[in-house]
Amino acid sequence: MKEQETVARNLRKLRVREKLSQEALAVDAGIDRTYVSRLERGLENPTVSVLSRLAKALNAKIDEFFSPTVLNEPRPQPLPSGRRPKKGSSKK
Repeated sequence: MKEQETVARNLRKLRVREKLSQEALAVDAGIDRTYVSRLERGLENPTVSVLSRLAKALNAKIDEFFSPTVLNEPRPQPLPSGRRPKKGSSKK
């Protein structure tokens, strides 16, 4: 697996682990949501500065983006779509 694909897969895995949408991660890291999407698809090469901001937003270490994946490890499942109810509110 190429390095760019490794970073892309690990970025998505870390984001899903933290239960963050691409938009929430982008806001927390101070980058554009479409850039997060392109990173996760392996279409962009992030700078060390961007990886550092993403790691901080994901409560991760920067080296986690470069962790090799286990052979035949499934891709992380997407988060459920739709808005989450606000905390403290009840559905009626």
